Amino acid sequence: MTVFDKNIAATGSFIVAATIAIGAFGAHGLKEMLAADALATFEVGVRYQMYHALGIIVLGMLPSISQKLKQRIFWFFIIGILFFSGSIYLLSMNSILPFETSVIGFVTPLGGLLFIIGWILLAYGLLTLKKR
Repeated sequence: MTVFDKNIAATGSFIVAATIAIGAFGAHGLKEMLAADALATFEVGVRYQMYHALGIIVLGMLPSISQKLKQRIFWFFIIGILFFSGSIYLLSMNSILPFETSVIGFVTPLGGLLFIIGWILLAYGLLTLKKR
């Protein structure tokens, strides 16, 4: 059992930094370009990306959960971020992009489902820990 997975924690830290940059881009760069409701939608993507980036950092620091389970949870969160937040970013910017983004709308709930599965696996990992 690995006590600390520096690669998972470091990846989460990089995603936090990217999330801050994306959030700043949304707040400042898109402020004049998007309607208020589209900007609010963009913010949802940023918020969920930040939650899961922080979750990835915590995951990397969790003691006694098997490396295999940590890796599975990590990938559920990473792909969830790409599907959920990524699709929300594109959907919210539909009015300014040169292509139609509504065709990817089905990806958003898949990303949400991946988040849910990741959190359930994390709960399972915690609940099955043996007392020392």
